[in-house]
Amino acid sequence: MPRSPGRRRARTAHAAPILASLFSRPRTPGLPGRPGPLELVLVVEGGARGIASVPGVRVDEAPGSGDDRIVEVTAEAADRPRLVVTADRELRRRVTELGAEVTGPRTVRP
Repeated sequence: MPRSPGRRRARTAHAAPILASLFSRPRTPGLPGRPGPLELVLVVEGGARGIASVPGVRVDEAPGSGDDRIVEVTAEAADRPRLVVTADRELRRRVTELGAEVTGPRTVRP
């Protein structure tokens, strides 16, 4: 069953401030406690699809589950350190099994 346009707008409205927060960070490389340079990837799903990447932040549209795509992106980068930002316990478990570190959403919020 297709989702309502209102739900799509709500999901996009939720993802847009996160992207803006990542983009508006001072252009010093890294995150608090994490020296840069960093590759920042924002995985979006469902109604949030369609948000464009901006310099310094690549938007990756999940074809299905956003959590599954985050796990895939984490596995694809197994040759380097990875930090996944999430509050989801199950996603934390899945990516730490792949050797990634995890932090909460406050790390990327202004």
